[in-house]
Amino acid sequence: MELLEFLKKTPTAFHAAAELEKILNAEGAVRLSEKKNWSIEPGKTYYTVRNESALIAFRVPENAFDEEKKGFRVFAAHGDSPTFKIKENPESVVENRYVKLNVERYGGMIMSSWFDRPLSVAGRVIVQNGSALESKLVNIDRDLLMIPNVAIHMNRDVNSGYDYNAQTDLCPLYGGIEAKGTFMKQVAEAAGVSEEDILGHDLFLYNRMEGTVWGAEKEFVSAAKIDDCECALGGLLGFLKGRKEEHITVYAMFDNEEVGSQTRQGAGSTFLADVLTRISENLGDTASVYQMRLADSYMISADNGHAVHPNHPEKTDPTNRPVLNGGILLKFSANQRYTTDGLSAAMFKSICKEADVPFQIFFNRSDMLGGSTLGNISTSQVPFNTADIGLTQLAMHSSYETAGVKDFDYLVRFAEKLFA
Repeated sequence: MELLEFLKKTPTAFHAAAELEKILNAEGAVRLSEKKNWSIEPGKTYYTVRNESALIAFRVPENAFDEEKKGFRVFAAHGDSPTFKIKENPESVVENRYVKLNVERYGGMIMSSWFDRPLSVAGRVIVQNGSALESKLVNIDRDLLMIPNVAIHMNRDVNSGYDYNAQTDLCPLYGGIEAKGTFMKQVAEAAGVSEEDILGHDLFLYNRMEGTVWGAEKEFVSAAKIDDCECALGGLLGFLKGRKEEHITVYAMFDNEEVGSQTRQGAGSTFLADVLTRISENLGDTASVYQMRLADSYMISADNGHAVHPNHPEKTDPTNRPVLNGGILLKFSANQRYTTDGLSAAMFKSICKEADVPFQIFFNRSDMLGGSTLGNISTSQVPFNTADIGLTQLAMHSSYETAGVKDFDYLVRFAEKLFA
């Protein structure tokens, strides 16, 4: 399954951006640097990368110069997932017998899902290369760490709602005392650099359990980081398959959604607005024409949502009951945690009809506060008419999540039609 192959190669948002770049390059896309002037030709696909963890691709059609200034069609997702980040000076010795690593939480994960399974470390290191600084992807591609549970004999409350402490309960075991002083050496070796040349790093834990397709009819897929790499990959595949003839088409994968998006590479940054502005300038637009294009634009914010849980169906809204393999999720929230409104919903449904793709409706229970996502954050920077969508899944923010096999194809077909 294409999704599982992608997830296997993308333990971090840095790796997700790199894999998406490989896909774009294979299709002849041209990389642009934010540090240089851009020269954009209609009919060609371009992309730019920020922080090596966020990516925006776009294509300008031939009709972009016509008197009718058509707007943008945008699909946005994110590439990061809840995990644990390695701190500086990470090694900690216990009882002069064990070496564990000091970590901190990244995002809101289900902590219990990280225990007793093989883990490793991936991310990037920043190294000195002559007078310049250079970023290197790193993945220690083997079973390296484990976070062992405390035996039930020593923690009788573990099945009664135990309150996990990230500092004391979740530090992974790295090795015996002989491993002291070797962690950064292993990181350097995996990155192909010298340890003394590493001046900075962004390293994260990741679950080593491979993804699998399962179920009575092989209808389910489980893996790490389904949220939101499933939407990130599906959106790009649809972008590449679409004709991209009617509007200026834009695909965006942001970073740091799981920690609020308020970073230079997050949906709350100027990244999308900066790219759109530079596209408009290359077309010779005045400021007024750019505003006209924005007014004619439509964005899909794609971030996975919740299916009815088989053991806890009461957690779902009484009249909107989405399930795995039931189609794309259209998400609503009166308090604007999801930005879908009547108009953006109607546009979404119309595209689904054209693509012959089923959809489902999601609301949180009225007495239950849900999470937020990209849509309402990104529209504070670029005032698009936006619908929040996603694919249904179970165990969101677990280190191992479950989704429906059919839904991924539905998303690709939808995105292809969005980018007609």
